[in-house]
Amino acid sequence: MKRREFLKFQAAGAFCLAAGGAGLLLPSPVLAAPEPDLAVVTGRAEAATRAAVGLLGGMGRFVKTGNKVVIKPNMSFGRGPESGTTTHPGVVLALATLCAEAGASRVLILDHTLEQTEECLEGSGIRAACEKLGSGLVQGLSAERFFRQADIPDGVDMKENRIMADVLSADVLIAAPVAKSHSSTGVSLSLKGMMGLVLDRSPMHSRYDLDTAIVDLNSRLKARLTVIDATRVLSTNGPSGPGKVLPADTVIASADPVAADSYAVSAFEWYGKRFAPRQVRHVRLAAERGLGRMDLENLSVRQVSL
Repeated sequence: MKRREFLKFQAAGAFCLAAGGAGLLLPSPVLAAPEPDLAVVTGRAEAATRAAVGLLGGMGRFVKTGNKVVIKPNMSFGRGPESGTTTHPGVVLALATLCAEAGASRVLILDHTLEQTEECLEGSGIRAACEKLGSGLVQGLSAERFFRQADIPDGVDMKENRIMADVLSADVLIAAPVAKSHSSTGVSLSLKGMMGLVLDRSPMHSRYDLDTAIVDLNSRLKARLTVIDATRVLSTNGPSGPGKVLPADTVIASADPVAADSYAVSAFEWYGKRFAPRQVRHVRLAAERGLGRMDLENLSVRQVSL
């Protein structure tokens, strides 16, 4: 999608906040305070996303005029937000809109889905939610021609992989995962979610140590902004469900993906228990390798309820 298409919709008022929109309800002292390490907002998905990004300094902190942006949500399953398996359409719509408002020249919403692509794009509700912004914005890419072999210079186990070409050429990568459990890694949040940008995930499970390979991939694909959709949390039987869905009405945002994942791990119940970030191996490894921080007690967290 080109920036002129976004501007056309802006002129028509498509990007105006509703009366209950996020920024309009935040007290001015909150907005004026120094940017926190983590922004945690409770409220409806779209408004909470706008507010969380606003607390971090606004999308202009992450996206500059003319930037090409890729947003990576969870779209791997053909089920709507009530299932807890896919990112809430309101979160994705808010992020795409904010990128346009910040002056992005192109915004793509990409995932390599696990189930049939069309069913995922439709069933998740993400394509329908973003249609007002233009056609071709939301794509599920699985054909080999959309991927390019890329080195992973800081990889410990995985030294290369075939990664989406649009991601490799983007100026800004935004992680927008849903908070859910995972049978192999405990949780699937922003770090684990990056596996949806490679052509073949199977070697990460079979050839390499999975947790190490996840961190390797994130050493190459560095999200500038992470926004975790915890409006519903799939706390059991992830990633595909059905499982226990916790209605949390929460959005977590940070410039640090490890911090965002760490907060999500500690904030919610998983498999009927509570866990510390260090107990999730790929989160701990990512912190040990300097990709972010999991010492939440030393980070600034700003919480707002809309």
